[in-house]
Parts: sequence; structure tokens; C-alpha cells
Amino acid sequence: MPKLGSEEWSGLAMLVVSVAVAGPVLFDVVQTTIPRGWWITLFTLLIVALLVAAVSERPTRLRYIAYATTVVSSWVVVLTAPNMGLLPVLLVVTAAVGAYIIPLRLGFVVVGLNTAVLAFGIVQQADPVTEAMISAGFYLLIQLAALLGSVALIREQRMRRELTEAHIDLQAATVLLSESARTTERLRISRDLHDLIGHQLTVLTLELETARHRDGERAGEHIERANFVARELLADVRATVGELRAEPPDLTQALGEVVRNLPGLDVWVDVDAGVRIGEQQTTALVRTVQEVVTNTIRHGDARELWIEVSADETGVILTAVDDGRGASDLVPGNGLRGLTERIEALGGDVTYGGKAGFMVTARVPAT
Repeated sequence: MPKLGSEEWSGLAMLVVSVAVAGPVLFDVVQTTIPRGWWITLFTLLIVALLVAAVSERPTRLRYIAYATTVVSSWVVVLTAPNMGLLPVLLVVTAAVGAYIIPLRLGFVVVGLNTAVLAFGIVQQADPVTEAMISAGFYLLIQLAALLGSVALIREQRMRRELTEAHIDLQAATVLLSESARTTERLRISRDLHDLIGHQLTVLTLELETARHRDGERAGEHIERANFVARELLADVRATVGELRAEPPDLTQALGEVVRNLPGLDVWVDVDAGVRIGEQQTTALVRTVQEVVTNTIRHGDARELWIEVSADETGVILTAVDDGRGASDLVPGNGLRGLTERIEALGGDVTYGGKAGFMVTARVPAT
């Protein structure tokens, strides 16, 4: 079962409150000016339209229509219940949800229209104008607080997401820079060992080889042993140089650094012990994980992400899957296209998609 975040819990709370304030009418405690069955139908339409408007992934025509239906049906529901009680809370809910769907200036328009409808309904109950103004003003303030609170929450979430994305980019850049520095250092040591020690020992071997043919039996024995030691030392130096050049990058540590300390997203990384790749492949997989995590935070609305790296006879396979909303009709953006180009440049391939959670599979040839 997916974990519920603060947004989901607040949405459920709004839904419960919306149904609760309509309870007196639903249970026939308060009478309506239209047949009760029609009133319940309108209230049901309000709730359904509110859910459609709230859960849609991005602003679309359907979402705008659903929200407009929510606003209008809330007016009718409130106006057709003379003893409205707490029913105006429905207007507060529509104002708060509007922050996620329409621009802020239109949100203020909805708040104004809601207040006008509420004032008209109170006046229709033959209440004094003063009382109508006080009640309408009270709900006006609540609506403004709900709308602006939702706007502040949206901005805070956007800033947090942008900071997280910047954090991922910085960690990935740090990992790649560190790996590049280690590679450069290994190559420098290799060149130094070969150019300095290797050259000197080679000269020493040639000199001792020449000295071995000179007169003197005892000198010849010592020279022979020195020649053997020198050749062994030269072989050891060359072997050390080869090991420095062939040292594989620590992929587990590199990927772990990229996904470390991500707020709101739990990431598990599992790298098979048999995976051996070079610097170019490491860079490609680090960039792949960077793009996957960024997309998960930006679009996936996921709580958990699993990343697995394994090897077979064709190469190294990275599989990443989250528990988010997925994408049935995916249109690749610049990030996914860049990821694909980077992997294909190494002779690999990338596949992605998924309805229940989003999955990315990247394969790079073995080094």
C-alpha cells in the first residue's frame, strides 16, 4: 500500500469535512428548498467534480471543467439549504483547491463570487443585513486564508523540489569530479613510475648486463644476483602500473553518494558484486541515476525508488523503478532524450515506461 503524504492526508481531511458539514441535510435533519433527492444528487456531483479536479495530474480542459462544476454546484448546494449551518465550509474548500488549478488572480475572483453568493443566501433567510455582512466577512477571511495558505504550500513544495534537484545535480557533479580526479591521479602515478623508476631500472639492468661479462668470478656472481633483483623490481613496477590503470571505479559508492539524503524520497541501491565497468560507463550510469531521481521527484509523486545494477554476458544493466503514478502516454523530454543519447553513444540502449510506477532500464556494454 502506497504511503500517504501530507497532501494526501489533507485531501482526505477536506473530503471528510465536506461530507460532515452536509450531514444534517443528508440525514434529513435540515430541509432544502428543492427535493432532497435532487439536493443529494447535486452534492454528489460536487464531491465527484472536486475529486476529479484535485487528482488530475496537470491542468487540462477536463480539470478546469470539473473545478467550474465544483464551484457552481457548491453555490447551488449552499443556496438551496436555508438553514445552511456549516455548509459555507464547502465554499472554503473550493477556494483552497482552486490554488492548485487556476491562477491566483482567478482564485480571488472565486473567493469574491463565493462571498457574494453566501451574502445573498443569508439575506434570503430574512436575516439582518448587518448579520449577513458579518457572516459573509467571516467566511471571506477564512477563504482568503485557505487560498493563500494553499498558495504558500505550493510555493514551498516547488522550492523544496528545486532545492532537491539542485542537491542531486551537485552530488552527481561531486561524484564525477572525484572519480575524474582519482583517474587523473592514477594516470599521473603510472606515468611517473614508468618514466622515472622504470627508466632508471632499465638503464641499471643494461649496465649490470654489461658488467657481467667482465673478468672476476666473484664479481660476476654478485652482478648476476643484482641483475636478477633489478629485473624482478622492474617487473613489479610494471605490474603496479598495470593495476593502477585497471583499478575499477567504486560504482556502489558513486551511486550511493548521488541518492544520499533526499528529502521525501527513500532510495535503495543494489549493485551486484560482479559488476566491473570503466570510467565512461560509470559516468553514464551516474548521469542515468541523476536523471531518474530528478524525474521521480519532479513528476513521479513517488515515495520510494529502487535501483539495481547487475551484469550478464551482454554488459551491465541498470534498472530503476518507483512507486509513483507512472506514465501510460509518455512524451520524452530533454532529460530522457539526453539520457538515451548518452547510453547509445556507448553502444547501449534505454527503455522506459510503466503505468503502475515508472521504470527505466539502461544497458551498457561490458568493458
